[in-house]
Amino acid sequence: MRYSIGAAAGREPGGFRRGFPGGQTIPDATGGATSGTQHLLDLLTELLGSTFRQILWRRAVELELTYSQSQVLFYVEQSPGCRMGDVAKAFGVTLAAVTQVVDRLEQKKFVTRADDPTDRRAHKLALTRDGKELVAELRTLQREGVERVLARMSARDRTRLIQGLEALVEAARKVVEPEGPARPSRRNSTARGHIQ
Repeated sequence: MRYSIGAAAGREPGGFRRGFPGGQTIPDATGGATSGTQHLLDLLTELLGSTFRQILWRRAVELELTYSQSQVLFYVEQSPGCRMGDVAKAFGVTLAAVTQVVDRLEQKKFVTRADDPTDRRAHKLALTRDGKELVAELRTLQREGVERVLARMSARDRTRLIQGLEALVEAARKVVEPEGPARPSRRNSTARGHIQ
């Protein structure tokens, strides 16, 4: 999911805000917003803002870990040795916003920051042992939470949901990166993400 800085209500400390770039709505084929578009936005807001957040982030809340901090932990876990500027670019926020988040993660002893030998102005990030254990725990809790939700759906509905979400993600990528290099579709990937 892409993050942006904005003055919207509910913005997290550090300037991270969930949503489409620039707070745009999704236009229909004629360019106007439809009630279907608003319904989709309402559903996504409910899922990401309350329902899934309660299921997925209980442990993070116990640790007083914000959503932004959790997302930076996941990013650093997937990109060890990344620079703080890489994190800022990935989330579409300022370096100052990332610095605030990383400062808190360092205080909690989940992340280390080291000088980059190739650039004196940059810092590289890595997870500590505690940070790695926390990310593994959060991933397990996420998976278990989503599995509990999916268990209440039929196999057909789960398949349709996954296909619909894949189509939505592909369309969103085309909007965000209209002239960028083509990204491989996950539709044809092995069973990854396909829960029956």
